[in-house]
Amino acid sequence: MRSKLFIIAIFGLISVGTRALSAQDDPVKVLVGRLDLQKYKATIKGLTQFGDRRQGTERNRKAVDWIEGQLKSYGCTNTERIKYEYAPPAPANAQAAPRVTQPPVSAIASGEVVTSSGGSRLRGIRARTGVNSNPNAQPDVRLRELNSGPTTPGPREEVYCTKVGAIHPDEMYIVAAHMDGHGWGEAANDDGSGTALVMELARIFSMPDVETDRSIRFALWNNEETGLNGARAYVEQRVELQGKENPPGSGRYPEPAWLGMIQHDMMLWDHGMPRPDGSLNPEQRPEADVNIEFQSTAKLADRAMKLAFFFRDTNEKYATDYPAAVGNHMTNTDSTPFMDLVPSISLRENERGMQTGAGWNPTWHQPTDVFSTFSDKDFRLGLNAAQTTLGAVGQLAGARLK
Repeated sequence: MRSKLFIIAIFGLISVGTRALSAQDDPVKVLVGRLDLQKYKATIKGLTQFGDRRQGTERNRKAVDWIEGQLKSYGCTNTERIKYEYAPPAPANAQAAPRVTQPPVSAIASGEVVTSSGGSRLRGIRARTGVNSNPNAQPDVRLRELNSGPTTPGPREEVYCTKVGAIHPDEMYIVAAHMDGHGWGEAANDDGSGTALVMELARIFSMPDVETDRSIRFALWNNEETGLNGARAYVEQRVELQGKENPPGSGRYPEPAWLGMIQHDMMLWDHGMPRPDGSLNPEQRPEADVNIEFQSTAKLADRAMKLAFFFRDTNEKYATDYPAAVGNHMTNTDSTPFMDLVPSISLRENERGMQTGAGWNPTWHQPTDVFSTFSDKDFRLGLNAAQTTLGAVGQLAGARLK
């Protein structure tokens, strides 16, 4: 039944999208217009007060509390938490984990296939990449001290809230990002940029004059950087609860049936490949775009592909600056635990396997992932991803103004 509903929703909306709509009879356009660059930046800035928000630390727990408080202040007051235990695998030795790097900068022939962690092709120039574990690599003493609190195994929490559908409260789209980071920076891009995007959508959909036919859940995962543990915990705890009215006859569905899962993971940096000397363009490239990915090996790949292309078409309709491109190598992100259960896609700045994995983003897991690194052109790329998701989910969920 959910498969049929999804297909009807997608193809019905594609048909509607062929008609020209004015601002007056397109409420989704009105909602997209409520996105604001300065508000988006301010939310990212608010997240950076907690440093890199590494899981298992006091700064991470404070950030979860702050996110919940912000969601409530937007009117998304039905916040809930997923609680789970995280026990990391025993380290090979007691020393800090060494920095893992790719080979030094090198050229790759155009047709040569090099397998990355994502299973896609690395092309052009490769640069070093990995996770910084050296606190002294962070020159900002204040930030170095903020990030010095230790991570400990044990209980974890992550927060979500829900826009309840007025007609179909038993069906929902999940809009998500991960709020944890590491690398001794501020995790402004990975993944403050995605977290702020989800929070901004929660703010707009929670406005008192907004209704939706179907429900939308705004989830901020924890423990992404340790292996998608927060998203996996959600799936394990909630998958069997889908579509069950509780209590019976109440009209309440604690876990509406999943119609689609949309993840957001790094939204700001698309400056192109490194130069032969390893340096990068300091400006966002003119051809920067929002990458919309699905996983071609997923059980629901065909439906995920349709969802991805629907998002791309929505980008053409509602995004103000940057286009979108579709790729089929979604990997290493929190949509992965969902992809065999519900059509799942991920929005990001670069294709994860071919570009990010090749070192095209020098801030990835580095001390330079701080708010001040990014320009308004970078932040606007994230805003365009927000316009894309708000426009697509607004249509799919049947958003309207009272």
